[in-house]
Amino acid sequence: MNTSLGTIAKKQSFASTLDNLKQLTKFGLSISVVFSALAGYLLAAESVQISTLFLLAIGGYFMVGASNAFNQIIEKDSDKLMKRTMNRPLPTGRMSVNTALIIAGTSTVLGIAILYMINPKTAMFGAISIFLYTSIYTPLKPKTPLVVFVGALPGAIPFMLGWVAATNHFGIEAGMLFMIQFFWQFPHFWAIGWLQYDEYKKAGFNMLPTGEKNRKATTQIILYTIWMIVVSVFPVFKLTGSLYLSPVAAVLIFIAGIVMLYYGIKLHKEQTDKLARKLMLSSVFYITLIQVIYVIDKFLH
Repeated sequence: MNTSLGTIAKKQSFASTLDNLKQLTKFGLSISVVFSALAGYLLAAESVQISTLFLLAIGGYFMVGASNAFNQIIEKDSDKLMKRTMNRPLPTGRMSVNTALIIAGTSTVLGIAILYMINPKTAMFGAISIFLYTSIYTPLKPKTPLVVFVGALPGAIPFMLGWVAATNHFGIEAGMLFMIQFFWQFPHFWAIGWLQYDEYKKAGFNMLPTGEKNRKATTQIILYTIWMIVVSVFPVFKLTGSLYLSPVAAVLIFIAGIVMLYYGIKLHKEQTDKLARKLMLSSVFYITLIQVIYVIDKFLH
């Protein structure tokens, strides 16, 4: 009887530890970032190496997990103030700061080392991403709404990282993938900033471009969505080296972008949280869809 109780307790303890790890490294977000990197790799690779794909997935997860863990260490006190974050391992005391630091440090070393096994450039961009997110983006969050511009830099690296992993080269193609994910982040994060406005305010953060929920902010959302659409379909003009998009794929991506733009314009007119949520969800759908379209289009031509 005692043995079975002990086994159950161990299983529960393991499950809760695993759950804390997933929360500290933001499992869902990290997986979506890894997906972007793998899409970038498939887009660039002349012949797909399963071993490289595996290293990119594992190294990429450690890289993003490290950034998220450092972010939660720095923001543990402000996380206590927001409903969305108050149940994370550090604010609740389920995990100590020292444990989180060990996890973050180990993830950094492992992430960069694994990416280095692919090639040095991939490791370098991985290291830059961790540095920008941890040392510049996170400390700037309470200070200025311009922090979204800073955060968009490490956030734009994954799609491009896959290309560099496949080619060991950063050129116009990788730069274009970077630009797509860079411009996408503004409507995406400003929609979140709109939705979480009151919660962020409690923690002393302001993620909206004008600092307020107003039409000036939604004008910025519309402008950056238009830029995002332009850079997303630009490879159809055959001016971006070996990164090419067929007219059919470009039309599909354009339509997906118009859906986002539609919600951005509706938000501008109506200024409601409901439309901000629709914009945010359509942005998640958009970035996933276009990466899939880019990869399928490459293999069809």
